[in-house]
Amino acid sequence: RKFQGWKCMRSKSDKKKSLVPSLRFPEFREAGAWEVKRLGELASRITGRVGSKKLIPISISSGVGFVSQAEKFGRDISGKQYEKYIALERGQFSYNKGNSKTFPQGSIYQLQEFEDAAVPNAFYSFEFKKKYVPEFYNGYFEKNFHGHQLARFITSGARSDGLLNISAADFFSIVLPTPTNRDEQQKIAHCLSSLDEVIGLQAKKVQALKQHKKGLMQQLFPAEGETTPRLRFPEFREAGAWEVKELIKLAGRGTERNQKGKIKRVLTNSAEHGVLDQREYFDKDIAIQGNLENYFVVDQGDFVYNPRISSFAPVGPISRNDVGKGVMSPLYTVFSFRQSDTDFFAHYFNSSAWHSYMRKVGSTGARHDRMAISNSDFLAMPLSVPNPKEQQKIAHCLSSLDEVIGLESHKLDALKNLKKGLMQQLFPQDVA
Repeated sequence: RKFQGWKCMRSKSDKKKSLVPSLRFPEFREAGAWEVKRLGELASRITGRVGSKKLIPISISSGVGFVSQAEKFGRDISGKQYEKYIALERGQFSYNKGNSKTFPQGSIYQLQEFEDAAVPNAFYSFEFKKKYVPEFYNGYFEKNFHGHQLARFITSGARSDGLLNISAADFFSIVLPTPTNRDEQQKIAHCLSSLDEVIGLQAKKVQALKQHKKGLMQQLFPAEGETTPRLRFPEFREAGAWEVKELIKLAGRGTERNQKGKIKRVLTNSAEHGVLDQREYFDKDIAIQGNLENYFVVDQGDFVYNPRISSFAPVGPISRNDVGKGVMSPLYTVFSFRQSDTDFFAHYFNSSAWHSYMRKVGSTGARHDRMAISNSDFLAMPLSVPNPKEQQKIAHCLSSLDEVIGLESHKLDALKNLKKGLMQQLFPQDVA
C-alpha cells in the first residue's frame, strides 16, 4: 500500500493484537509491540488559571474542535468564572466532559486554532511530555479510543450541568498504546496530517461552492421589498416584475393526523440537512411511539416548517420532504403546493428572501430558541413568484449547482472514510 510516497506493510507478528497495529511502515516492522502507557504517564495536567490575563474564552464543539464562545453561543458565557478558566497554549489538549452524538463519552482536541486561549476549568487540560509526539495521539482521540474506555466509568449519566460524571483520576487512567520509537510516532502523525491537508483543501472547495450558490441565490431572488431580482436570464429580462402572492393562494396546510398511530416512521426537519428520518439524525427515536397519533402525516413532496431557531436557520427552516411518507411533530407546520413542479420553491426556501416577513410577524417567545407564529400569519407569507418557465430555469440552474456540490461532497466523504480506515490499521484495536 502506498500513501504520500510511503509504502506501508502489514506486520508479520500477530501477537498481542491490542498492542500491535495491523499496518506498519517497513522500517518499523520488527520494532515489536507498542508500550502500554496510561495518559497520566504520557502527559501532565494543566491547571494554571487565567487570572488577569486577557485571553479569548473558548469552548469545544464536537466534530469541529475549539471555537470561541462568541461563535458557539453568540456571546461570551464565561462571566465571573473567567479568572478561574485554564490558560491553554497552542499544541496543548483539553477534554470536554459533555456528551454528544459523535463522542458520547466526551471529546478531546488539540488547540490549533489560537496561539493561546481560556478554556473552562470543568475541562481536563493537559500536554504531552517532550519524549512523545503530541500529534500522534490525535489519531486515538479522533477515533474515540478514549471514549470506549471511559464508558465503564459512567454510572449515573450527566450531572445537572450537563457534564459526564468522570473524575480526573479515571480520565488520566485511559490507556494509549505507544510506539517505543519516537520516529514511528512521528511517521504516523505526519502520514495522517498529510491526509488532513488533502481533506482540508477538499472541504474548502465544497465550502466555496456553497458560498457561490448562496451568493447566486441572493441575485436570482428579489431582495427584501423588491419584486425583481438583480440577475435574470436573458430571455426573461423584459418579463416584468414577479407577482407577489400569499402562500395560502399557492399552497394548502396539511392537517391530517396519524390515525391510531399507524405510521411509525418519524421524520424531522434539520436546518442543515433538511427532512430526514429522526433515528438517522439523532441515532435514536426521540418521539414516544405510543404518542404518534397526534403527529401530522407528511407525504413525499410536502413542505415542512420547523420553528426551532439555529445558526443555520435564524427564523427556522422550511424544507421539502424528499425522503418519503412519515409523520412529524405537531410543533411543525406542514403544507403542500397545488402545482406539481415545486423545485423552484424548494430552492426559494433555502434563500433568505422570506426571513424578513417571519421576523416581522413572529416572535421568539420566552425560550428564545423557537419562532412563535400563528397559522394565519404563516399562510399569509408573501412570496415573489415568476412565470412557470422562469421558475423552471432558476430551479434547473440551482439544481445543477447542487449536483456539483454533491459530487465534491462525496469526494470529501471518501477522503474522510479513507482516513478512518487507515487509522483503524495504523493504531492497535481498543484495549478496554
